[in-house]
This record gives sequence, structure tokens and C-alpha cells, in this order.
Amino acid sequence: MKKIITLLYLALLTVSCVSTKSTLKNVDDNAPIPLLSTDNTFVITEFSTDKRYGYDKDYPINVFYYSTRNETINQERFLNALAGPKGQKITFKKLESCCPFPSKRSEMGAGLLDVYEIDWEGLKIPITLYMNIYEKGYLKVPVGFGLKK
Repeated sequence: MKKIITLLYLALLTVSCVSTKSTLKNVDDNAPIPLLSTDNTFVITEFSTDKRYGYDKDYPINVFYYSTRNETINQERFLNALAGPKGQKITFKKLESCCPFPSKRSEMGAGLLDVYEIDWEGLKIPITLYMNIYEKGYLKVPVGFGLKK
């Protein structure tokens, strides 16, 4: 039932709100498919220097998945590879989907970004990150984060 409601919502947004031009700035179809570690997280080797990466809806973390039927697997693989800046264990939860954009990789012709809230011990205000399962891009550690050891 939840998937039906999501599809109806996406269809409504597609008809009413999606422009024919994407506002996403960091899509790169030449980005390699990330490697997986032994604990099923992405192997991330680069750190972003762009403060917008992941924090701005026009610069989402593009965790492209071959089939969008499993909506969260690559988001979890990415987030489970991260830590706080001093190695703190992070927690995360999906808040919502937002920000429709045109996509050739969706059956509906449009995609939505997923909004995640990230927290760790000692963080005063949780961080909001935007993630995209429809498009590819180079995976990097967002500014203010570290990698899990």
C-alpha cells in the first residue's frame, strides 16, 4: 500500500511540478560503480571540499542503484561507511522524500530525493543530507564527516 501511495504521489508531482530540466548539478554518468567492503558498506576514498555536497538539494549524494525497487540499499551502504569527524558512530533516519526532478532512470520519468537526518553523540543539531537513488555521481565523504574505521 505504501508503494502505491508513493507512486501516486510521484505521478502527481511529475504532472504538476517537475520541470523538463534537472536542477541537479553533480550528476556524472561516468562515475564508477562503488566497491563494497566486507561489511557491505561502500568503499569511499575521497573527501568532498564542496560544502554543498549532500547538504544542498541541487548537490545530492548520488547513490545510483540498478533497480530502484530496493530504495534504500545504497543509501544505507553509503551512510554506514560514514562516521562523525572524530570517528563517532553515526545514526540516521529517513525523514521524507522531496524535490522532484526529471529522470530517465525512473519508470515515471521523474525521481525524488530522500532526506536523511544524521546524528552522533556530541552533535548539537542533527545534520540533514539529500540523497538520490536515480542518478550516478562520484561518492565522497561530505564536509564535516569522517569514515568509519
